[in-house]
This record gives sequence, structure tokens and C-alpha cells, in this order.
Amino acid sequence: MFRKVLIANRGEIALRVICACKELGIRTVAVYSEADRNSLHVRFADEAICIGPPRSAESYLNVPAVISAAEIADVDAIHPGYGLLSENANFAEVCRASNIKFIGPPPEVTRLMGEKEKARQAMKKAKVPILPGSDGVIQSVEEALEWAKSVGFPVILKATAGGGGRGMRVVRSAEELPGLFQAASTEAANAFGNGSLYMEKFIERPRHIEFQILADEHGNVISLGERECSIQRRHQKLIEEAPSLQVTQKMRDDIAKTLKRSLEHVGYQNAGTIEFLMDEDGKLYFIEMNTRIQVEHPVTEMVTGIDLVKAQLRIASGEKLSSILPEPTTIRGHAIECRINAEHPEKFTPSAGKINVFNVPGGNGIRVDTAQYAEGVVPPYYDSLIAKLIAHGKDREEAMARMQRALDMFVVEGIFTTIPLHRGIFRDEEFREGKFDTKFMERYFEREKERREADGIQ
Repeated sequence: MFRKVLIANRGEIALRVICACKELGIRTVAVYSEADRNSLHVRFADEAICIGPPRSAESYLNVPAVISAAEIADVDAIHPGYGLLSENANFAEVCRASNIKFIGPPPEVTRLMGEKEKARQAMKKAKVPILPGSDGVIQSVEEALEWAKSVGFPVILKATAGGGGRGMRVVRSAEELPGLFQAASTEAANAFGNGSLYMEKFIERPRHIEFQILADEHGNVISLGERECSIQRRHQKLIEEAPSLQVTQKMRDDIAKTLKRSLEHVGYQNAGTIEFLMDEDGKLYFIEMNTRIQVEHPVTEMVTGIDLVKAQLRIASGEKLSSILPEPTTIRGHAIECRINAEHPEKFTPSAGKINVFNVPGGNGIRVDTAQYAEGVVPPYYDSLIAKLIAHGKDREEAMARMQRALDMFVVEGIFTTIPLHRGIFRDEEFREGKFDTKFMERYFEREKERREADGIQ
């Protein structure tokens, strides 16, 4: 096992990794920007090193600064968390060259799966179902038109790099394709430094379902079931659940076999998530892979009893899955996660500032992952996520009841948060009945608008 690990991240995921390391007897090193000097991950790590000014590009994304901190602290390994450098193959290569273990897949695999179109083709070769679309990167508008005619409108243009909905455009006719192609390419180039696009058939009302996997360094792969991630706004997840109401045990077992075969083929290692779209007929299609721990990993932990971050550390230290997971994995009950963001719940504008009151709910079946506290400050430089509220119950009904109670008892004052939005979603009948897809939030906002107008609320 590792002697000392540096966490190349901030906020709740940095604190989450510190907790796992403490339980395994591993010393930790936090890195932080000047804006995060008073953060809890700095307080609870065994050592902490400032790596630059507030902006991520000058601190958390500054590879030389992170590697220098790792060398100064004499660490064995680096855990990248999620976001920031977690899917940066170049960073993983620098770690390797510096003789520091990167807790994640090899850089070659990260690079393969990070290029979405390359990942799509790799999955296609492994017999994983994919949506009809282009064979590789589209080089021109003319080629895009040919593919669109072949696939059939509507289609969706996607950036080969990055995520979060940037560099994506839905195209419904040949006339609008040139303008949308240029807009998607420009947005992708500005966001990711790569304007390359590919094309897929667009499903009007899909569900977004992802499967959690673990793979050791000895060629063994296991699937730990799925998460339902269809409640989204502008391609950003708001609520996640495990398991999905739409996935049968047979589907779960079949996907597990397929993923085992495909990921063994590409030499995958450590934790990863394979994302699918489910069409109206219940068929799953691969869309991309995230080569890291996910924000929503707690719901899988709650229904399987497996600590995924500890598993990451043990895999990276050379252990086999057979020793990490000696018993067959079973799904127990139902778990739901709400992402609590520092945003206005209606305008969705960022809400940085000082937190005056921060009361975290507790009780049976409730978990809160956060690095915030009363009198703490939410800086304006980073992602708006301030907490993850997770509820677990014997079934979905109990998990929802616990979540509603916890949302009512979660008090944050001094800044706006999305807690009121989550309360509204859990009162919505369509959500409660599980009748949703990735367009749910559009319908929800329309229903809320009609309700407000009927009540005379501006």
C-alpha cells in the first residue's frame, strides 16, 4: 500500500479521498490555491502546499506546480479526483515519468477513451451497441451533410474532446446544419482547444444511464451496476439514482459481460464509468466513457456497500479485485443523490460568497459529502458544487421520503443554493412515478410556470 498520496483536487472530492486514505493508513498531501487557504481539505490533510493564485489555470491545472508539490512532499502516488486533471493523459504521463503512481488508467487508455469518437469505434469493435453515426471525425460541412443524409435527421454534432454539453448541437434539417456545425466546432475549440466533431443519430427522449466499473492491473474487470442520470439541465446532472427503474437484472448481467469483454480488450485499469443512452424501446447505446471517479459515485457505494475510492487506491497499489471484492456484488435497496450547487435555484446564476449558516441533515439513511462549513467562503473561481446529499432506503419510496426530509433540514444561508429546486422536483408527480427522460427539466419548468401563473405568482 502507498505510504503518502497527494490529492490533485479541491472541495468535497479532495476531502473524500483524504477520508479513504485515513482509513487505509495512508498519509495525505493537499494542494490548494490562495483562494482555498481555509478549506477543509487543507485542514484535514497531513500536509498542505499552496500551488498558486485562485484561478485554476494558475493552480489546480498547473501541472509543473502539482508535480513540484508531489516531489517536495515525496509522495508515492497522486489521486486526481474528478474534473481538473483527472482525465488529462499528459498529466498521467508526467506522473509516470516522475516515478509517481497516477491513480487511474494508463495514459494511453485515458487518451483513447477521452477522444469520444475513438472510444466509440473501440466499443463498436468490442460489440458494444453504439448509435448510428459518422465513422470518425467529420472534416467538413459537406461531409457532415452526407452523413446526416445517411443517418437521417435529427442528428447531433458532438465535440470529440471535453464534455458538459459544450460543442454539441442538435440538427433537424439540412438547411441549419452549416451554421450549427460552425457554432459547435468554434465552441469546442474555445472550450477544449480542439474543434473536431463527430455525428450521431439524435434520440428525442432518451434516458441517460451509466455503469460503474472497476478493473485491476491484472486484467480483471467487474461491473457494479448502473446509475440513472436523466435529471439534467443543459447536460449537467442534478439528480442521480441507483439502480435505474428501467434496467432489468437480465440487462444488467448482459451489459456486465459486454463491458468486461470490451474493457479487458482495451486494457482498462482502475475506476471508470461507461455512459449510455436508452431509447424509447429500452435499447442501450454507448455514448462515452469517463476514466475517473464520478461525482455521483456515492449512490453506487450506498447500494453495493463498496468504498470506490478505497478500491481505487488498492487497485493502484497492485491488489487484485478478488482480494478487494471477495464476495459477489449485490444491489441492496435504492439510493438517490442531489447535487447541491451554489446557484440561484431559478436563474441558475452562480452565487459565490460567505456562508453564514450551514446546517447539514443527518438521520438514518442520509449521507452528506461536502467541504463547506458555517463562516466558510464559496469562491467564484470554481465549479458551483458545494455538497452532495445522498439518501438510501429499502426501496425508491423510502429513499425519496428520506431525501425530502433531508432537503427540508438542509439549511444554507448567505448564498443561494439549488435546494429549493430539488424540493420542487421531489414533489413532482412525473418524477415520483419515475416517468422521466433527459427532457424532464424542460417539462418541469413549463409546469412550474403554469402553476405560478395560475396562482398569480410573478
